Amino acid sequence: MTVSQALVEFLGRQYTVDRIGDSTFRERLIPGMFGIFGHGNVAGVGQALKQWQVADPALMPYYQGRNEQAQVHQAVGYARHTRRRQTFAVSTSIGPGSSNLLTGAALATANRLPVLLLPSDTFATRAADPVLQQLEQPHGYDITVNDAFRPLSKYFDRVNRPEQLFSALLHGLRVLTDPAETGAVTIALPQDVQAEVFDVPEEFLAEREWRIRRPEPEAEDIAEAARRIRAARRPLIVAGGGVLYAFATEQLRALAEATGIPVGWTQAGVGVLPWDHAQALGAIGSTGTTAANTLAREADLVIGIGTRYEDFTTASRTAFQNPDVAFVNINVAPIDAYKHGTSLPIVADARKALAALTTALGGYRAGADLESSVASEKARWDATVDEAFAQDHAPLVSQNAIIGAVNRAMDPRDVVICAAGSLPGDLHKMWRVRDPFGYHVEYAFSCMGYEIPGGLGVKRAALDEADRAGARPGGAEEAPRDVVVMVGDGSYLMMHTELVTAVAEGIKLITVLIQNHGYASIGALSEQLGSQRFGTKYRTLDRERHTFDDGEKLPIDLATNAESLGVTVYRIEPGANAIADLEAAIGKAKAAPEGSGPIVIHIESDPLVDAPSSESWWDVPVSAASELESTKKAFETYIDHKSRQKPFLG
Repeated sequence: MTVSQALVEFLGRQYTVDRIGDSTFRERLIPGMFGIFGHGNVAGVGQALKQWQVADPALMPYYQGRNEQAQVHQAVGYARHTRRRQTFAVSTSIGPGSSNLLTGAALATANRLPVLLLPSDTFATRAADPVLQQLEQPHGYDITVNDAFRPLSKYFDRVNRPEQLFSALLHGLRVLTDPAETGAVTIALPQDVQAEVFDVPEEFLAEREWRIRRPEPEAEDIAEAARRIRAARRPLIVAGGGVLYAFATEQLRALAEATGIPVGWTQAGVGVLPWDHAQALGAIGSTGTTAANTLAREADLVIGIGTRYEDFTTASRTAFQNPDVAFVNINVAPIDAYKHGTSLPIVADARKALAALTTALGGYRAGADLESSVASEKARWDATVDEAFAQDHAPLVSQNAIIGAVNRAMDPRDVVICAAGSLPGDLHKMWRVRDPFGYHVEYAFSCMGYEIPGGLGVKRAALDEADRAGARPGGAEEAPRDVVVMVGDGSYLMMHTELVTAVAEGIKLITVLIQNHGYASIGALSEQLGSQRFGTKYRTLDRERHTFDDGEKLPIDLATNAESLGVTVYRIEPGANAIADLEAAIGKAKAAPEGSGPIVIHIESDPLVDAPSSESWWDVPVSAASELESTKKAFETYIDHKSRQKPFLG
């Protein structure tokens, strides 16, 4: 066989096995491969995929894409919705085909989500040297473009000889399926080696199972955590994505209901509880609710479960103001369990740790004063969101009202997708989640352009989910979840090309495109920092003053752009009926049959209407010296916030 033929056959026979309680799940680890072909992979991986398409199309289905980065985003969206049990492989040519994967690799690793990257590489033999698109460095002639993947990948290897394929794949898939280590796995494939013939042991090509590790907590750690919780006056749970990846939502609910300990969630943790649960405070941190942030300021014990504590979660280390605050961190990844110098890291599966902790806390209940605070703060925030959703703003509607309309129009099982701009923070605060799978905002890397390809990956997973449910005995046989992408014009223009992929495959992906003629999020931040929204508006250039700030709006029509790609488009006209029309359009899109292709709903908004305040902060430095009065005032505010920043040791 050639190296590429062995690669494809091997990947087609790999399975993840995951035991959750009394149920065991066995799924294809790599259910398909994306690829854009060039001279680096057309005769290698491309030939192998074609050969298997003829011999056995089900072994490794091939999917087209329009941009290599977007293909990684599709794989990441799929991996997130399948809770890291499955992902896609991505094959590229050398040079720009490979380097286009770099942003996707960084995104996957930052989000702790698995993706298998197979960038082609220059000739291992150097028979053709330098080959087209080869990078030459005089200080290191063995360096190629693919060496840029080393700091972005959780595992990197280069197959310079055919025999190296065995160890490269086995080590790579070990990392891919490890909850504590997973991220981008990159295996570079020189174009000549891809087509080289070698002898492949049959056992290498046999079906192989990769069991997802779910480590038990240490008994003494659970006992100590229970002791600290019993001694605390104002405990608080911060739940992250690890709760969802461990399928631990029921265990978290049981702990919260038994103890009365309130729960705030990170961006990745939205969905750990329904929004209206009695112990649910909602989002925490810089983009959090006033309920969660009020309780966070008073907390004397923070129980982090499956969170990596990024700066939005901790409000840049200003969220927890109790001078005696301490941390108990439960995480399957040691790097996260030890965050903030906690004296009690518990390295374990969230589901198993939560079950053990609930048992250890038998009979414990938080004080009535804490429960009263939770109820009153929840009511205050719910009223704030109700008011924001009902905003009647003319002549253009607010983003708050748009979010409210989309939230109301979607079914509980539907999934909202977002990644960058002002939308992620606003969604984190206000989205009323009703299903553990109902919210997917990529915020570890917050990559502009992720939304549409990431949403397409989630929709693929939702379709496969529905197929499996119908095929299994007693399956729900429910219709596939609708996936609704919310994206601003800035992110749309970064990467909308995968709409063509959805057209080609007839995938019903619903996109709500919010047109605000610029970068609304960074514009608001720029104003807060005293930089007067510089460079954030889509305007014509004033050549005399060389500014884009004051010219005419660009005459772009993104609705027509989407139509030109073969997409069905619904235009929401500005006016008093805009919100009602938006809800109706989403209902119409949801009613469209599966297989009918993507739908874009275009609506204009007023970018100057902010979401409700989180009563929190995010550390973005302000110029310490300036001739602008706006910057001077912003710096005074910055210093005031900076004075409350804490090291959080212990």
